[in-house]
Parts: sequence; structure tokens; C-alpha cells
Amino acid sequence: MLALDYLRAMPEKNLNDSQRKKILATLLLTVFIDLLGVTIVIPIVAPLFLDLKNGLMPLDFTGIAPQNMAIAMKEAIHHRTIIYAFLIASFPLAQFFGAPYLGALADKLGRKKVLIVSLIGTLIGYVLFAVGVHYNLIWLLFVSRILDGFTGGNIAIVFSSIADISTPETKTKNFGLIGAAFGLGFIIGPYIGGKLADPSLVSWFNYETPYIVSALLCAINIIMVVYLYIETLVVKSTKPINLFQGFINLGKAFSMRQARILFTVVFFLTLGFTMFTTFFQVFLIDKFKFTQSSVGDYFAFIGIFIAFTQGFLSRKLTKIPSATILKITGIGLALAFIILTLPPANMLWLLYLASPLIAINQGLLSPNLNTLVSNSAGPEKQGEIAGINQSIQSIGQAIPPIVAAYLVSYGQSFALYGAAALTFIAWLVFILFYHKTEELK
Repeated sequence: MLALDYLRAMPEKNLNDSQRKKILATLLLTVFIDLLGVTIVIPIVAPLFLDLKNGLMPLDFTGIAPQNMAIAMKEAIHHRTIIYAFLIASFPLAQFFGAPYLGALADKLGRKKVLIVSLIGTLIGYVLFAVGVHYNLIWLLFVSRILDGFTGGNIAIVFSSIADISTPETKTKNFGLIGAAFGLGFIIGPYIGGKLADPSLVSWFNYETPYIVSALLCAINIIMVVYLYIETLVVKSTKPINLFQGFINLGKAFSMRQARILFTVVFFLTLGFTMFTTFFQVFLIDKFKFTQSSVGDYFAFIGIFIAFTQGFLSRKLTKIPSATILKITGIGLALAFIILTLPPANMLWLLYLASPLIAINQGLLSPNLNTLVSNSAGPEKQGEIAGINQSIQSIGQAIPPIVAAYLVSYGQSFALYGAAALTFIAWLVFILFYHKTEELK
């Protein structure tokens, strides 16, 4: 309790270099453990719905005539794909309300308290999802995702903390380090998740095992933040907090002269990348016959390049202006989505050969875009700007799953085509309308 009392009693003051390094190290561990928990379940959700025998709502086709079997299976998969899409969309819709509320609360009460509340919500969400899978309760899965979405503003709070302790010269590098922790979690998490759900490895492994492990990791994360994290907020906000701040943020985002173009770019990039991430698993299962274990292996492979890009490459490129990097990686990411559709089903190695293009372009694009967004606001508004940014991303993440669920009924590659088109629009908006003078000096 003495450690807790000490941290709570710490006066708000300028941090020295030693404290900044300690905070940065704690944030890196927080993001790593958080993303480890998040990515463990990545290989699970799509197979959970598309596995007609062992997943949710197991079906028995024994009473169906052979000539009608293909039609019955197609209808079942389409029905499950729609449910899967709405389940995925429920998280960002809840986050649309929760993230700006928590962001404003973090500006008012401090980063630490709100981060702990956010992680507790994530922990409960994992537990509820495991229970829902065990008892085949679809409604409980939705409750789990909605709760986790509303309280899941932890990454936005981490970015606010990074902005608190960074100088203009170190901001992009620090965002890159957070990206490296993200990438490392992305390497280990999907691989472990795919194996934890594979009963051929251990007889009692199943679809709920990864969620139980994620809950345990989240509990460790909470303990670590309680005892190690030092509050970074210096100037507290006095603005009132509104539960419907997400709607206000949408209007505010496009009325802010310094940030409206950037938020437009964020919106279309989020639309495109979410359409890719949500239905790329479906693409892998449908075209290349991936299992939950092989999906995990694939995303771990991608994570290696994400970690390399954000942990090494982005730091080497810090002298290059963020706007210049976005001009190259935006179009590069759009082209990468198209390239992924080209390998035939019998040439899986070509898919692996093309996949690093996604990781490298996205790995450079993300921290540099976060830097530009952060630079568009003063130090006293970092929580607010992070909340607005999260509101834009939440709406951008909620729309694609539902749209893509219908797109894939026309072909397995249509979701990737949509992702490429939306990413190209984002790049075009940035090229035509963004000017460096719009950053806050």
C-alpha cells in the first residue's frame, strides 16, 4: 500500500529524464501485454463462426440431401458471416461513445486512474467472451464486445501519455517504440492464440482457451500499471464531460483548421484498413483453407515485419518529414492490398512473399500519422485530440465489417478491393489538401 500511496501523492511537476524513461518503459510493457492479449484472439473469431462443426452454433447436415448440401453450407456460412460482421462492428460502435468519454476523463482526473478502469473493462470482456463461447451464447459475446469497446480506450490514453512526456524531436521516435511493442505483441499473440485453440496440440485446448489466457494477461497489466506507472498529466482540463462527446467530436474534428484534413485521412485509412483486417481472415479461410492455427502463424509472420518497421525502420527515418513518409506509404498500402489478391490458391508462398508490403507501409504510416495528429493540438489538449482521433477511428471501424460482409458474397477478393479503394482516397486527400502549415507551431 505504501507504493500505491506514494504514486497517488506524487505532485504534478515537470518530469526529469529518468522519470520519462521509466514512464516510457512502463508504457512499452503495457502496450506489449495489452496487444498480446488482444492479438491472441485474432486467429479465433472468424474460424469460431465459419467452423460449421466445432465452432459456435454447430450444425448437423446429416438430414440434407447430397444435391442440396452445397447450398445449405453456403447459406449457413453467409448467415454466420453476417453475425460475425455485426459482432466485430459492435466493439467500435461502443468505443465511439466510450473512447472520447475516457479521453476527456483522462484529461480531468489523470491518465493512470482511467487507464486502470479501461483495463478492468477489457478483463471483464475477455471473461464474458470465454463464457459465451463455452455456453454457445451469442448475445453474451455481443455484451462482451460492447463492454470492452466502451472501456477500451487504453491505447488512446497511452498515446496521450507519450505526448505528455515527449518533445517535438522525440515524439515520432517514441510513437515508433510503442509501435514496436505493438509489433512484438503482434508476433507472439496470434501465434500463441492459434496454438491455444488447436485441440490437436493439447486435448483440452479449444476456442475459449485464448480468451482465458488474455484475461490473465490483462490482470497482470492492471497490476503493473497500478505499481509502476507514474502520472504524466500536468495541466488538468476543466471542461465538462459528455457521454455523447463522440457526436460532438465528429463535428469538432472537421471544424478544426489544424486537424480537419488529417482527420479526413484518418477516417478513410481506418475504413480501408478495417475492411482488410476484418475480412482478411475470411479470405484466408475461403481461398487458402487456413485453420485457426495457420491464421495465427500467418499473422505472427506479419508481426515480425511490423516490429521491424516500427522498432527499427521508423526510427532510422525520423529525419524524413512525417508528411513525406505518408505520401509514399499511403499509395504503397493501397497497392499492397491489390497485390494480396493475385497469388493463386496453390501458390501460398506468393502470399507470404507479398504480405510484408502491408506491414512495412502500415508500420511507417501509423506512427507518422499519429505524430501529425498530435502536433495539431497543444499539450493541454492531447487527451482531447486523442479522444477525437479515436472517435473518428471508431466510426471508421464500425462501418466496414457490415459492408464487407455483403461484398464477400460477390467474391472472396472484394473486401480487399474495397480496402484498396478507400486507402487510395485517403492518400489522395492527403496529397491534395494537407499542408504542413496546418500543424500547430
